[in-house]
Amino acid sequence: MKGKLEPSERQKLIEEGKNLKEGLVTLEEDLLKLTDELQKEAQSIPNMTHPDVPVGGEDASTLRNMVGEPRKFSFPIKDHAQLGKDLDLFDFDAAAEISGSKFYYLKNEAVLLEMGLVNWAVSEVMKRGFTPLTTPEIVRSSVVEKCGFQPRGTNTQVYSIEGGDQCLIGTAEIPLGGIHMDSILLESSLPLKYVAFSHCFRTEAGAAGTATRGLYRVHQFSKVEMFVLCRPEESDSFHQELIEIEESLYSSLGLHFKTLDMASEDLGAPAYRKFDVEAWMPGLERYGEISSASNCTDYQSRRLGIRFRPESSSSSPRKGKGNSAPTQFVHTLNATACAVPRMIICLLENYQQEDGSVIIPEILRPFMGGLHVISYKYK
Repeated sequence: MKGKLEPSERQKLIEEGKNLKEGLVTLEEDLLKLTDELQKEAQSIPNMTHPDVPVGGEDASTLRNMVGEPRKFSFPIKDHAQLGKDLDLFDFDAAAEISGSKFYYLKNEAVLLEMGLVNWAVSEVMKRGFTPLTTPEIVRSSVVEKCGFQPRGTNTQVYSIEGGDQCLIGTAEIPLGGIHMDSILLESSLPLKYVAFSHCFRTEAGAAGTATRGLYRVHQFSKVEMFVLCRPEESDSFHQELIEIEESLYSSLGLHFKTLDMASEDLGAPAYRKFDVEAWMPGLERYGEISSASNCTDYQSRRLGIRFRPESSSSSPRKGKGNSAPTQFVHTLNATACAVPRMIICLLENYQQEDGSVIIPEILRPFMGGLHVISYKYK
């Protein structure tokens, strides 16, 4: 166009330029649509699976560890819902009127128990080098998806806010995963170890009829969550560290529990390997899940764009562009330190006494104003 052209030739090129511009707009629209479709397809692909993970459904999960023994009672025992009613600790009826089913009010010593459990769990995990955080409890839907959860669909566990692109969190793992989104971290800053307190919100879609009594399966609860970002070669050892922290916490409460290496069909999309802890709940007459610890390798970090740049081991780094090592994706891991309602179930049912009172485990008493026992309010 800048050269000397015949008018007819110039007009021909102008028309060709217009056609190219229009074609480019169409291609860009197609690219956006295809990128969205590709993203949706990619989200349906789960993580790889650790070679030692048992293959099959939940029944194929294998026992890793068994701690303690079930307490033997010399009197008829109650479940936590009955204990809570007798000791004036819960109000499910008022919560059902205000909010619907699977909500609750905690009252009296149950409030102290929740706050004591949270402070105890955070302080114990901090002793192991974790940085404490509180997190946003509303996050963008895209962050939920990048962490491997599905915010849409008939059986989603996620509450979405109508008319926007935000969701309530089902676990602090989601905002913790997002805190370093689209970042290149210094290798010297790794590992990053966080312990976060948050409220969690879950629809519990598809869970009707499965252990719904009392506090076991609820829509809103408090939780203390551990989260680690580390070098790829370290994630297996941090997975062991997380499950050891969990086992240490629950042992110190005097609970009887077992640790399971969960089978492949029970892993969920992000997990490469997952260990669950199930504690004995004598009132419910069964084991119930109280925590899990998952190694998600680079499944979340690829989607979230969290990388680190390995530092050169050479003592005399070369000048120029060749000096920088290519970036790598970090590995992410998450684990529950304390899911409050399930912990309250364990403590009430395991520490109930013949007179209907409940003993507070010694380790929690400093976090509950020195309270030793939960007794009847009215004789």
